Amino acid sequence: MLEFDKEYGDSIIGIDEAGRGPLAGPVVASAVKIINYVEEFDMINDSKKLTEKKREFLFDLILANCEVGVGIANEKEIDQINILNATFLAMRRAVEDLEAGGTEFDLALIDGNHKIREYDAPQEFVIKGDGKSLAIAAASIIAKVTRDRIMVKYDELYPEYGFAKHKGYGTKQHREALLSHGKVGCHRESFLTKILAPKLF
Repeated sequence: MLEFDKEYGDSIIGIDEAGRGPLAGPVVASAVKIINYVEEFDMINDSKKLTEKKREFLFDLILANCEVGVGIANEKEIDQINILNATFLAMRRAVEDLEAGGTEFDLALIDGNHKIREYDAPQEFVIKGDGKSLAIAAASIIAKVTRDRIMVKYDELYPEYGFAKHKGYGTKQHREALLSHGKVGCHRESFLTKILAPKLF
């Protein structure tokens, strides 16, 4: 994966997101520049293919050996501008966070099949990039762990929904809780119309 990145030069960042599909919680993006390659980075892969324990271990390792930015678009922003635009917003914020720390780079590699809208710096999208690029995969881990921790906090506020377990995705447990208790502040209203209509809309 490091060799893949090197094909794009010595000064690249990887950008990925977590949380496009859930019914609740924000979408979180991360931008990562690899600074110090350590042996344990051989474990890095698409965050969805790693156990929670490995993600947590690599999260700390990435923070210690890379320059990292994080950007968040919240539930209200998702409802206002739609999930795709909110994802781009979170990605722009992640880059801004990275640059605020003094990080410089020549090219951004974006996971997926879209370039970031309203972002003028050099960028390339990489389809299934979180399985090809070390920097993108590292960003996927940072984004996933950050978002999961946010959802655990929501679980403390709204224990009846089980957010710590399903992280806001539309599981059977989550859907049943929605039908029993209705929506709460961290839900994406634009994602709930089919589930709750005509009950609440």
